[in-house]
Amino acid sequence: MNEERKRFFLSLFFPAIFLLIIWFVKIIEISLNLDLAYLGIYPLKSKGLIGILTAPLVHADFSHLIANSTPVFILSVGLFYFYNKIAFPVFFLTYFITNIWIWFGARYAYHIGASGLVYGLASFLFFSGIFRNHIRLMAISLLVVFLYGGMIWGILPIQPKISWESHLMGAVAGLVLAVYYKGQGPKRKLYSWEIEEETDDENPENEYWKIDSTNNPND
Repeated sequence: MNEERKRFFLSLFFPAIFLLIIWFVKIIEISLNLDLAYLGIYPLKSKGLIGILTAPLVHADFSHLIANSTPVFILSVGLFYFYNKIAFPVFFLTYFITNIWIWFGARYAYHIGASGLVYGLASFLFFSGIFRNHIRLMAISLLVVFLYGGMIWGILPIQPKISWESHLMGAVAGLVLAVYYKGQGPKRKLYSWEIEEETDDENPENEYWKIDSTNNPND
């Protein structure tokens, strides 16, 4: 097994575990005839604090769960494959920062579902590729736009029964983390002429030598 294939299979592991967890929660909820909405985030209420940990694991119905399952899996795999060295902190910071902001700033209602995480991961992958000026990662940014560009409407208060606050705060969290981690993780390949330019900039004596060498003291 070559390194790329091994890396790909490793990038599937955690996203698959997370996907199994959210499906397991829904199956248990249905099997035991429970309503786990109380595990969502209820802003500015102590009863809603538990949702900071549990809200993304709970979904209103199977349609809600299915709608979030594919993007959260694909985007998580993209994160763990292309940003494997910083994938865990980015994933969990996106998870908790988004949920904390929801608790502080969303409407008074129970906010459930992994859509805030989806928006956070999409935002991170999009902006991180642009900030790094990395051709391969910028291609991922374009792919995110192609697959999930329509998500932009989800950050607007168009549908009252949808937590647009989760979407907006997830997107902002992803942007903030893309800025914070832009110096860590995959690096853009430097070409020979760029390395030479950097060497000249770091060694100004070389530039003086070039200038002096062109002067003829006999002129």
